[in-house]
Amino acid sequence: MPRFSLAQIRCQLRQYHQRRRSRCQLLTLDDRLLEDIGITRAQACKEGHKPFWRHASFKRGPHESH
Repeated sequence: MPRFSLAQIRCQLRQYHQRRRSRCQLLTLDDRLLEDIGITRAQACKEGHKPFWRHASFKRGPHESH
């Protein structure tokens, strides 16, 4: 059985919180802003309604970090 440290659990919880917050914000963007970031309304809805524990389906550009 894997053992996790408290620091690892905290880090994972922070990632979940950030993902949830980002997805909620994504759903509030208008079409002009979605176009600016290069995604469609359908893509934004699909990503925005994902559970917080699932990773993003968007591919990152070469200038973005993981």
